[in-house]
Amino acid sequence: MNFSTPPYLAQNVSVQRVMLQVLAALLPGIAAYVWLLGPAVLVQLVVASACALAAEAAMLRLLGKPLALYLGDGSALVTAWLIALAFPPLAPWWLIVVGVLFAIVIAKHLYGGLGQNPFNPAMIAFAVAIVSFPALMSQWPPVDTNAGFVDQLALIFGLAPRIDAMSGATPLDALKTALKLGEGSVSVAKIVADTSTYGQLAGRGWEWVAAAYLLGGLWLWQRKVISAHAPFAFIGGIALFAGALWLWNPAQFANPLFHLFSGGTMLGAFFIVTDPVSGCTTPKGKLIFGFAAGVLAYLIRVFGGYPDGVAFAVLLLNICVPLIDLYTQPPIFGMKGKP
Repeated sequence: MNFSTPPYLAQNVSVQRVMLQVLAALLPGIAAYVWLLGPAVLVQLVVASACALAAEAAMLRLLGKPLALYLGDGSALVTAWLIALAFPPLAPWWLIVVGVLFAIVIAKHLYGGLGQNPFNPAMIAFAVAIVSFPALMSQWPPVDTNAGFVDQLALIFGLAPRIDAMSGATPLDALKTALKLGEGSVSVAKIVADTSTYGQLAGRGWEWVAAAYLLGGLWLWQRKVISAHAPFAFIGGIALFAGALWLWNPAQFANPLFHLFSGGTMLGAFFIVTDPVSGCTTPKGKLIFGFAAGVLAYLIRVFGGYPDGVAFAVLLLNICVPLIDLYTQPPIFGMKGKP
């Protein structure tokens, strides 16, 4: 039914339509990836998508649900794409498969399927992979790698040995390691002066990927697929703490722009914390969820033992969602001010 006058407010919104728009919003980031690092990420996207659809179909068959209806909603593809983009682009194919299987089978369907999972499936996959295979999850190729498509395929499918020159830490992780090794004798300004690694803002080339995710996220906001509460609160949480510590000790803490355009900040802000299933549903709840996740992500990436903290921050806040929503529910219509 489609009514255009009050009191009916039906909208042309479906899970498939939302998921397709999310996939479209990821395309600028994927294009930046391919431009900077070559087509390896496209291979990972294909591997992740095929595995996600196969796992989704298998679970749906076990549960006796119609395949066409649920496979066509696009949710499995969104999870697969987020995993492929969060994992290193030259990671071995089986690492992507392990992450996708854990996300679809364990994090999604064992909790009841779409709409029932309390944790973000893509972030569960990232957390499991980085805890289980920290060395492989830390191998990110530099943007000036000269590996052709054939060489990249060989690395992904294990047909060639992994070469140190083809892998390294992200700018975020490299900065933290340099500061730790320097033990106070080296400053952030001196480290990031190496533009071959850190570029002009937050990592040579990687700031363009972050900017592309920002562009896609703003498009989702403009299309009203997501609200502004969670993503901007997440960005605000990171920027506030990064700015405070930078003002206090600029020699040991990077400025807010570095943290906003490095790591998984923009991908997390617009494509992870906005998950309508595992995130908060109330406007105030989204603000609290986003801000707290941003603060935790910053604290983990700066003081923790992992190169980035977005995944762990989101998962920790997923646990708090029922409590946050409980205490941020708006008053029932007609009951404001009544006991």
